[in-house]
Amino acid sequence: MSSDLLDALVALEKQKGISREVLTEAIEAALLTAYKRNFNQAQNVRVDLNLDKGSMKVYSRKDVVEEVEDDRLQISLEKAQEINPAYELADVVEEEVTPRDFGRIAAQTAKQVVTQRVREAERGMIYEEYVDREDDIVNGIVERLDARNLYVGLGKVEAVLPVGEQIQTESYEPHDRIKVYITKVERTSRGPQVFVSRTHPGLLRRLFEMEVPEIFEGIVEIKTIAREAGDRSKISVHTNNDEVDPIGSCVGARGARVQSISNELNGEKIDIVEWSEDPVIFVGNALSPSKVLDVQVSEDARSTTVVVPDYQLSLAIGKRGQNARLAAKLTGWKIDIKSETDARELGIYPPAGTEIIVSHELSEDPYFDDETLTDTEDVTIDLYSDDEA
Repeated sequence: MSSDLLDALVALEKQKGISREVLTEAIEAALLTAYKRNFNQAQNVRVDLNLDKGSMKVYSRKDVVEEVEDDRLQISLEKAQEINPAYELADVVEEEVTPRDFGRIAAQTAKQVVTQRVREAERGMIYEEYVDREDDIVNGIVERLDARNLYVGLGKVEAVLPVGEQIQTESYEPHDRIKVYITKVERTSRGPQVFVSRTHPGLLRRLFEMEVPEIFEGIVEIKTIAREAGDRSKISVHTNNDEVDPIGSCVGARGARVQSISNELNGEKIDIVEWSEDPVIFVGNALSPSKVLDVQVSEDARSTTVVVPDYQLSLAIGKRGQNARLAAKLTGWKIDIKSETDARELGIYPPAGTEIIVSHELSEDPYFDDETLTDTEDVTIDLYSDDEA
């Protein structure tokens, strides 16, 4: 074996990170193929490759039997013991059969096979690297576009950003740097295929983990996410630390943290609300930025009826029903929104028998004429939203 080939193998091991064992296995397979193809030998043979010495030898392997039926694969016990008296039946006798000009032919064939095996090994390494990064966020560079997909370079591999996973309000140009979320990694005949997304809720979660130390450290937890990519999202957060404001932590000083995430998502508006086990509180919070007077829960149907002030009805429903739709996704509860006037006409608000002590701020409301009223309720929940930042 030439020293040039040995030098090339050493370089491959260092540059590509492919172990010597993998390279040795690939070359031995190549030499075995070359021997059988070029010398019309189909018997059982073994190739011994010594990378340190730069030597390669071919050995035929024959089973020791009493009666020989195929002298290419078998050897009699008598002849085997002439070679070495220690041989017994069922042993394997090896004899070197390396052709004189085998090195030249083997090198040509080995080059092709080794190249293929090295490529396969590289693909395997890339697959293992990226399959462990599923559900993670990575930085990429837009490389090219076609009618359906966007192709993003991640360094060692080119990822596919399907049209359905692109934010429709964004435009992409080659060489643009973008953050993407790895949704799936597959093995294919052409190597590992990585699929990424800009619309997945996981992207929003990872961005908050990167931007908000309290979330990264586990002090604040993101419970649920509802997202209409490129337009508006809602996230619910919770903490068990009474000294930490979960919403304030996500918003940041002067809204800097949430604004940074919004900018990364092409101006997507983000509402941050506090999570609660109580559906009455959680649904009320989820309809932020609208004010909520009452939430009535039907556990069996997993639905709620929400009463809001008349002037807040359109805000609670949102443009094209977006606010209510996102709130329903966020909470997992069906939400039916009623204006205060409609709720009173239907007799569902205020709840019968409810006695409410009205604060001084509400004393001017036309529905209240005393500090203590029965069968009347007017409760407002003030919520922070990104719009009000």
